[in-house]
Amino acid sequence: MPDAAFKRPESVLVLVATHAGEVLLIERRFPVGFWQSVTGSLEWGENAPSAAHRELQEETGLSATAIEDLQIGARFHIRPEWRRRFAPGVRENREHWFRLWLEAPVRVRLSREHVRAQWLPVREAVKRVASWSNRVALQRYIQQPLHQKPY
Repeated sequence: MPDAAFKRPESVLVLVATHAGEVLLIERRFPVGFWQSVTGSLEWGENAPSAAHRELQEETGLSATAIEDLQIGARFHIRPEWRRRFAPGVRENREHWFRLWLEAPVRVRLSREHVRAQWLPVREAVKRVASWSNRVALQRYIQQPLHQKPY
């Protein structure tokens, strides 16, 4: 049985973008300047799709039924300043990737853990995000689909 005193080393990343290639990024309160897409840890007993919906609602105030499970993700080392939240010896996190397409940018209601939200062109968003996995997800699942030619 997992120890509920520690965070689960499994998370979701939800890419929120418009069909025109604008991406929603949010800046964490700590560390300052840490820009990211919607992210968050799975709770014990929760599945990844449920966590994606919950995190989207908590971090932006948005509710959406059309969140797409990309059926892929990444594994990454947990930043040293965040390791105390996890059980001793846990050094790696498994991240599940999701995507939400919107017709146009919308206003969001930020959670207390974030200080700013900004809609950026995908190329700028790729440069701004702090996480390598967020960067790769944006490049593969937002930027490339925009440049694919229809048959």
